[in-house]
Amino acid sequence: MTRLIAGSVAALLLSSGAVLFFTSKAAEPAATAPPIARAAPLVPAALPRTDYRAPPLASPKSREEKRFARADRDDDGRITAAELFEPRRKAFAKLDKDGNGALSFEEWAAKTVDKFASADGDRSGWLTPAEYASTAPPPVKRKAVCSC
Repeated sequence: MTRLIAGSVAALLLSSGAVLFFTSKAAEPAATAPPIARAAPLVPAALPRTDYRAPPLASPKSREEKRFARADRDDDGRITAAELFEPRRKAFAKLDKDGNGALSFEEWAAKTVDKFASADGDRSGWLTPAEYASTAPPPVKRKAVCSC
């Protein structure tokens, strides 16, 4: 019963608010005084007047054009296989510990194996929750939104 009464009171308040909202008139803006005329800045007649041109606008590059320009090392408008593979060769060479030109699973997983070994403090061969928590990456530092 109370739900019925509360619902009818809410509907009555909502409808009366809508009627008042739609029948109200906005206040007329007050008449404003005309703006005060300001004197032009004084320019000495002795100074020569030069014709200044606007600086040329830089053409905005799309994201893909910027990515292409980073990969095109010699700026010839083409990306060769050598240009594309060179950054990857350096990363591959860091992983290829024995320098044979092939990655074994152990070489590929060396960082993970080292991380596991350093986290396993009691050398049990498994990680406790506390040991596993020590392997979490550090939180990412967010840049300040404003420089105030």
